[in-house]
Amino acid sequence: QVQLVESGGGLVQAGGSLRLSCVASGSIYSINRMGWYRQAPGKQRELVAHITSGGSTNYAASVKGRFTISRDNAENTVFLQMNSLKPEDTAVYYCNANTVLHSGRYLEVWGQGTLVTVSS
Repeated sequence: QVQLVESGGGLVQAGGSLRLSCVASGSIYSINRMGWYRQAPGKQRELVAHITSGGSTNYAASVKGRFTISRDNAENTVFLQMNSLKPEDTAVYYCNANTVLHSGRYLEVWGQGTLVTVSS
């Protein structure tokens, strides 16, 4: 019914930047909150940042000031600009969306994940 497709991951040196994108498609009427989570090897998945449809944002303390989340509501897309990357940012990054379908059903959706590797 709804798919999230992430792109933009890769290998970067410490101090570098990457921009992640996530596009939602399917029988979507609207999307409330969209966000990015990450999971490092051996660790639990954690929130990186999320953004409401109105543009309100929330960041994990570890990325505040370095990462910026934004979205294009018309294109059902969310972005994560990551600057000043550190080796501890290495993880699989997952896109998340709280959607409302045309049927009226609420559906939380996850992307398949994109790997970000930061070398020291």
